[in-house]
Amino acid sequence: MASSSDSWIKEYYEASKLADDINGMISERSSLLTSGSETQRHASAIRRKITILGTRLDSLQSLLLKLPGKQPITEKEMNRRKDMLSNLRSKVSQMASTLNMSNFANRDSLLGPEIKPADDMSRTTGLDNYGLVGLQRQIMKGKFKYLLQNDILLYFFVSNVSNMDLYVGICL
Repeated sequence: MASSSDSWIKEYYEASKLADDINGMISERSSLLTSGSETQRHASAIRRKITILGTRLDSLQSLLLKLPGKQPITEKEMNRRKDMLSNLRSKVSQMASTLNMSNFANRDSLLGPEIKPADDMSRTTGLDNYGLVGLQRQIMKGKFKYLLQNDILLYFFVSNVSNMDLYVGICL
């Protein structure tokens, strides 16, 4: 059995407490008004905590993989911890889906898919100079569309901030 000084268990219980806290916040959310800045702040705080919890779970996963080298642990205990981690991860995924955080589980949606050099090489094999130029244009066109979308979002964000600043100035 694990000792009370086991750092993985401590970390797990802290993550579990955070999950319980998030569950409480989600329950509170139903008592708030359906719209308004307070509701938005509350939902944002929940999303932030879910993201933090996801990072902690990733950390627990990596600690679990390193644990057998650092501390003697039985296979039964290792399986128990894997089950504990898996159950908490599914609980967090359910909470994220409650808030329509579809990108929580898929970080590629935030950072873009990781392309390995071997993938790049396989895309270019068999292409002549014209094919390479065409592939380069296609990639650049995709990046341009992405940048254009971000530029539009930035424009709307700046205009909303300016409008809010103007509104606050009028109200004061």
